[in-house]
Amino acid sequence: MFCNQCEQAANGVGCNISGVCGKKPEVATLQDHLLYGLKSLALYADKLGRDPEIDRFTIEGLFTTVTNVDFDAPRIGGIIKHCFELKEKARAALAARGTTLSGPVAEWKPAEDLNGMIAQGEAYGINAQHVNEDIRSVIEILMYGLKGMAAYLDHAMILGRSDDEVLAFVQRALAATTDPNLGLMDFVGLSMECGKHNLTVMGLLNNAHTDAYGHPVPTPVQLGTKAGKAILVSGHDLKMLEELLKQTEGTGINIYTHGEMLPAHGYPGLKKYGHLAGNFGGAWQDQAKEFVNFPGAIIFNTNCIQRPSDTYKDRLFTWGLVAWPDVKHVSGWDFSEVIAKAQELPGFPDNPGQEILTGFGHNAVLGVADKVVAAVKSGAIKHFFLIGGCDGAKSGRNYYTEFAEKLPQDTVILTLACGKFRFNKLEFGDIGGIPRLLDVGQCNDAYSAIQIAVALAGAFNCGVNDLPLSMILSWYEQKAVVILLTLLHLGIKNIKIGPSLPAFISPNVLNFLVENFNIGPITTVEADMKAILG
Repeated sequence: MFCNQCEQAANGVGCNISGVCGKKPEVATLQDHLLYGLKSLALYADKLGRDPEIDRFTIEGLFTTVTNVDFDAPRIGGIIKHCFELKEKARAALAARGTTLSGPVAEWKPAEDLNGMIAQGEAYGINAQHVNEDIRSVIEILMYGLKGMAAYLDHAMILGRSDDEVLAFVQRALAATTDPNLGLMDFVGLSMECGKHNLTVMGLLNNAHTDAYGHPVPTPVQLGTKAGKAILVSGHDLKMLEELLKQTEGTGINIYTHGEMLPAHGYPGLKKYGHLAGNFGGAWQDQAKEFVNFPGAIIFNTNCIQRPSDTYKDRLFTWGLVAWPDVKHVSGWDFSEVIAKAQELPGFPDNPGQEILTGFGHNAVLGVADKVVAAVKSGAIKHFFLIGGCDGAKSGRNYYTEFAEKLPQDTVILTLACGKFRFNKLEFGDIGGIPRLLDVGQCNDAYSAIQIAVALAGAFNCGVNDLPLSMILSWYEQKAVVILLTLLHLGIKNIKIGPSLPAFISPNVLNFLVENFNIGPITTVEADMKAILG
């Protein structure tokens, strides 16, 4: 195996024995094989046009290979077989139009058994994508961008939203990665185009969420516990949470959010359920030590799942595209097995705790835009910081806690994604009634942060890069990659990224990003703050 798609790549280079994430070599190889199959399918799908079954499968297939989603080798093997069936269907449809394709990718056929698929997959890894280091680097950026965008589009599709132009791009971009005639700038262009389409996808998902559940409103979230049986929901999918809330209403079971599900409490259509009791725990990387202490059933609806310990594995469930070997998987929308498990377990006593605020989406913030603009003009607010992104276990992430703590009192912090857990329990106070810490939401709610920035730029009649706004981002997996591509598509510069730069970015590609966008790694809190604020 060789995998360098996440921030925890071994030795800052890549995992080649076993994944730091817990991914075994056979799983990594099968994921490489699945991606190769998706490229084969895309060669046909790109020429055929829209086919709902093929497009939906492609999005789910890409999401399956995102970090901390699917660790189940036989399950991935089944997906590879289905990919081949769809490829053959597409090949026959194209042949009926008088067009045939040839070459190794177009003629791909997986082995009949799992071991054979694994053996084939050894030839489909990252280093086989291109001999040129820089082109290979940008192909990786594009592929990880497609994976991240697929994750957001999957959520939107669950809520009935899609976009044909985006789906066409996905197939075209996947097919392009197999074209030996394309050069470096071709893939740079496709990567920037991926960022553009991801803005559309995040907008789709935002509208799907707000149409279904209303615009988020500032809401205090309880970090303590209510007496009663309990289910913990981890992941990102709001529709799954809604269905579970409906099925547990009146049962005496309380529902708690974990990780990126925290912002669910801000949506009126979800917070109306009285048994949405609070948030338990912090970011994904602490689950092993936190879940031991959760006396109820636990279910993941998206990443990030880690290797479960025996202390809670028997009460752990997965749903959707998430899978772990020997962990019960819920198919569809019937959560009765999860509910039954929760009823068997002791649940919590009544133990109220701290409250934290969420729900500061763009609608809420822009609703008080006049106060914000007035505070800037009066000098009460000197600078805005977007501090957020993915959290992780690698050392160096305390930088974000320290940065937030040391910011002057005349600054406002926007935060999103699970990176917020580094400092969202701290007290930052307010500026003239405007909280200094504004939790914008999940990672996909980068859309809201962008809308806030664009609106402020409009109010001050300047560009986003001219605003007193700095972005201090943390990254871990592929959704962070596609958000970065969206920011670059919008021409946003001077972004700082940490705790380390991606292993898949070659020195020449990094120089390109620095020269064109002034992207840089975080250094020390003192040096970075001085460079920004003077």
